[in-house]
Amino acid sequence: MLLRMSSLFLRTLREDPADAEVPSHKLLVRAGYVRRAAPGIYSWLPLGYLAYRNVERIVREEMDAAGFQEVHFPALLPREPYEATNRWTEYGDNLFRLKDRKGNDMLLGPTHEEMFTLLVKDLYSSYKDLPLAIYQIQLKYRDEARPRAGILRGREFVMKDSYSFDVDDAGLERSYQRHRDAYIKTFDRIGLDYVIVSAMSGAMGGSKSEEFLQPTPVGEDTFVRCTSCDYAANVEAVTTPVPPAQNWDGVPAAHVEDTPDTPTIETLVNVANDKHPRADGRPWTAADTLKNVVVMLVQPDGTREPLCVGLPGDREVDLKRLEAAVSPAEVEPFEAADFAKHPSLVKGYIGPGVLGEKQTSGIRYLLDPRVVPGTAWVTGADEHGKHVFDLVAGRDFDGDGTVEAAEVRAGDACPNCGHEVTIARGIEIGHIFQLGRKYADALDLKVLDENGKLVTVTMGSYGIGVSRAVAAVVEANHDEFGMVWPREVAPADVHVMATGKDEAVFAEADRVCAELEAAGVRVLYDDRRKVSPGVKFKDAELLGMPTIVVVGKGLEQGTIEVKDRRSGERTEVPVAEVVNHLVSVVRG
Repeated sequence: MLLRMSSLFLRTLREDPADAEVPSHKLLVRAGYVRRAAPGIYSWLPLGYLAYRNVERIVREEMDAAGFQEVHFPALLPREPYEATNRWTEYGDNLFRLKDRKGNDMLLGPTHEEMFTLLVKDLYSSYKDLPLAIYQIQLKYRDEARPRAGILRGREFVMKDSYSFDVDDAGLERSYQRHRDAYIKTFDRIGLDYVIVSAMSGAMGGSKSEEFLQPTPVGEDTFVRCTSCDYAANVEAVTTPVPPAQNWDGVPAAHVEDTPDTPTIETLVNVANDKHPRADGRPWTAADTLKNVVVMLVQPDGTREPLCVGLPGDREVDLKRLEAAVSPAEVEPFEAADFAKHPSLVKGYIGPGVLGEKQTSGIRYLLDPRVVPGTAWVTGADEHGKHVFDLVAGRDFDGDGTVEAAEVRAGDACPNCGHEVTIARGIEIGHIFQLGRKYADALDLKVLDENGKLVTVTMGSYGIGVSRAVAAVVEANHDEFGMVWPREVAPADVHVMATGKDEAVFAEADRVCAELEAAGVRVLYDDRRKVSPGVKFKDAELLGMPTIVVVGKGLEQGTIEVKDRRSGERTEVPVAEVVNHLVSVVRG
């Protein structure tokens, strides 16, 4: 392959686009790899599409090598299968919905579990046909409320989704492991650092779930890692170590005290220490208080339900963790109008007393796992300016259940070994699920087992963000000058520049490019004659090919400069040896 910049459909920019927030968005637009068509929708230009196709090729090669078979579904889909699984409703506003000319409801596929399930149901009926693993690389559509970060979070994107079909759970476990192994090989080849973390399945359903995250400060996912063991989890899937229940025999009876002007935890702690000091002499802290946070859950069908979360006052509610726990509902703030409809709730002074009386409040009350029987708290007394002290869980109040909604912090105890965890951010590049029988049950996918009995097939689902992976590569491989592509993903192996106006320079560059192309090396050739060397150097660094070749003044000494884009190392190579040298560099 030989691309000439004199005729290449390419315009580089010197300034970052105004709407770009993250490095990959800035650089991919500036380098002429992608172009915005609408919010969250991007066109791929020649160099960008070459990089994308390289990622797609790697994904396809590893899927094929693992024995998975490729299919291809339409992106425009009928409503009925999604109605059968309730996802027509559960997806809510994230679903692109439309009608055909006959008034039939259609959608643009956000994901294809239903279609895969129905295809297998149509063709297979016996255990002898299984196990089966099929995949596709396909455009997906989700009407993101806030598309951002370029192709990292768009409304149209390309995903590789594969599905396994097995007779039993043991088979599903084997299929899951095969996909996990294939993902490790895939991301290793793409050149991405990644962490495999436990995750939530969300709207997909299922049980066991893991994400492949590329650590980066601009990532939208937060994850934790243990400093001692191999525990790693998306923050939404982190479980809180539950302390043992405590004996409350020595705890005084709950008593209400005046705490004027204390609508916040900070003001409450200050007043408690000033007016109601502890008998043991230890100062009150936020961790001694029970904070009750009321939110509104909005179900996909529009139904609204208030929910209160009780948690230690030194923690905030993490909305992502809460939304993961109550999925598919969305969480909205509890507004003044909502308080007006629930006069028993005294804002700033809400306590378990009124919440425990469902007939009064009508509000579900879920507790943080740390609120175990025997723990004593300072919390709202359901009156302005009053709090109740020594309110004991299990003795004086109970919740309707527990919920993992409190923020996770660096230094928290690891659920596995008890050592401290650290916190980082990452980009989700892959996600694997053990779906189980959710979709097979909904769509009646059954086969005859070896005893002639009908059994429901168990499924796994495995996704890779193909277009997103291109941006993830850039996030991990760039400097202040531009992109630094890993060779297998790069649009070209070598960027050759002819610098100066001397015809001999262009003639020699032509020869080098022709011989490299003949040797199977992918070449991007800057053969522009009226562009200064300075501009060419800036474009070469911005575009980010792994190897930069400068044909110019060195010809007078019989050498050509070869630069490693990543390390910056420069080597003067004799003209007669440069092609062989470059071939050896490219082939490792």
